[in-house]
Amino acid sequence: MDTSFRDGFQSVFGARVLTDDFMPAVKASVDAGITNIEAGGGARFQSLFFYCGESAFDMMDRFRTEVGPDVALQTLARGINVVALSQCPRDIIDLHAKMFKKHGMTTIRNFDALNDVRNLEYSGERIDHHGLNHQIVVSMMELPPGCSGAHTPEFYADRLKQILDADIPFHSICFKDASGTSNPKKVYETLKLARKMVSDDTVLWFHTHDTASLGISQNMAAIEGGADGIDLAKSPVSGGTCQPDILSMMHAMKGTDYTLDLDYKKVLVAMDAFEEAMSDYFFPPEAKMVSPMVTLSPMPGGALTANTMMMRDTGTLHLYGDVIKEMSEVVAKGGFGTSVTPVSQFYFQQAYLNVTQGKWKKINPSYGNMVLGYFGHTPVPADPEIIKIASDQLGKPIFTEDPLDILEPGIPKATKILEDNNLPVNDENIFIIASCEQKGLDFLLGNAKVNVRKISDEKKEEKKDKQPKGAASAPRSIGPRDYTITVNNKPYNVTVSEAGGIQATPAAAPAPAAAPAPAAPPVTEGTDVEAPTPGNIVKILVELGETVTEDQPLVVMEAMKMESEVKSPCGGKVLEIHISSGDTVQASDPLFTIG
Repeated sequence: MDTSFRDGFQSVFGARVLTDDFMPAVKASVDAGITNIEAGGGARFQSLFFYCGESAFDMMDRFRTEVGPDVALQTLARGINVVALSQCPRDIIDLHAKMFKKHGMTTIRNFDALNDVRNLEYSGERIDHHGLNHQIVVSMMELPPGCSGAHTPEFYADRLKQILDADIPFHSICFKDASGTSNPKKVYETLKLARKMVSDDTVLWFHTHDTASLGISQNMAAIEGGADGIDLAKSPVSGGTCQPDILSMMHAMKGTDYTLDLDYKKVLVAMDAFEEAMSDYFFPPEAKMVSPMVTLSPMPGGALTANTMMMRDTGTLHLYGDVIKEMSEVVAKGGFGTSVTPVSQFYFQQAYLNVTQGKWKKINPSYGNMVLGYFGHTPVPADPEIIKIASDQLGKPIFTEDPLDILEPGIPKATKILEDNNLPVNDENIFIIASCEQKGLDFLLGNAKVNVRKISDEKKEEKKDKQPKGAASAPRSIGPRDYTITVNNKPYNVTVSEAGGIQATPAAAPAPAAAPAPAAPPVTEGTDVEAPTPGNIVKILVELGETVTEDQPLVVMEAMKMESEVKSPCGGKVLEIHISSGDTVQASDPLFTIG
């Protein structure tokens, strides 16, 4: 499968790519004989509404029109999160499959970062029900040094057995390594075990990233172990944080029993068309780099650049190396959920807080909810000390039930939001609100802001900042200037004209001394509500003077690809609001004062 137009975009550009720019390259890919293309889902759903000012449904429709009826188009879903970053209730999970089928998709690859098979049951059943191919996933990664208890070939075989025992309908099985850290021997042994557990006609797939420069060897290990398919990408979104390159993989297969059955000359034409389409986009240098540290602190390629772009926005990119190192401990104590969205974001945000606030001084709410069980069962129990800290800080007990059972239906809530804002109530709009929340509403109201980094745009900004070349312009007229000077203890008012003439007159007697300035107002006493992470203020939910209750949402923040609410730690009145919509804040910056 060619992942250039989804995972490639996410891994290099944080998924911020405009449809008009890349659609000509889609046609070139089909002309090259590529008939299986990743076309959306994952971060490429929300990003279109968040950063591109476009509808992901319109993009999928254009994809289908461009490739014709016979090319397979695949998208990515995150189990009960589908294409959102928080869990979705059953009615929204069903609507996700219904809408993606309606808008031309063929297959949905469906994974759960915790490898909790319960999170794949209902979502997989609805994907199959609506006539889509369901590619069910076992998520892989390498554990930090010194860790054990999960993420071995035997662990993955056990997860596959749970899938088979649960009788979840599927059309193929994918082993997905989002961080590209699984060593090739483990990949080979995992696929070999899986091949023995399923029928000969069951399609097995392998997905990885080249972040640690292991992608080609991982793919070859998977193929030799029994995989039928792999994911590859075209330059310029191949290698590094992305999938291995198509041409490199073709070369690695020379002299073996395997082939991609593609004409490299046609692939070169498609690659050239794609490179031309991406020529104006800013390429973060870290997106194309090999990162050996990732084998110790698994950071997915698709999340790495999204995080570094957010750190650029918040002026904290210099902390990136420290955060990656800290991730090793955060993963080790967090229960070994696979480092893939959204869990990779939980890891990264907690590692950031550990770096900036001190180790475990502040628990990121999402990380805390994960170790407490609110996203499902982690592969192994989290560290007991971390569970206690999370429970104390969040004021929540450990949760062991099915996360879907505590979620209220989403369609009525989304419908009310649309009605309150005089927007059309249809399936697409309901799903946009349910999955994209405030930024989805902003898009539907026409208030979306485009935030796509292009080279030409940055050059325009640089040009504005520079003095134009050419003949010097005439000096600006500055008019007369007034001074007060003292001669022999007598003050005089002096006016100097632009031509240089001077006029002096005695100054009036000095005014009596001004009354002392009033005392500064007393410092407002109350409870400060601080930003839990660096991020952007999306929407303020309360007004100055409003009475709020404990745990009432005060503001919506976006941090590291995720929107989350900051809630009041106590009841009281909003005494001060320290931020405005659109502000960028750092962790521990004051947001509100409640008293």
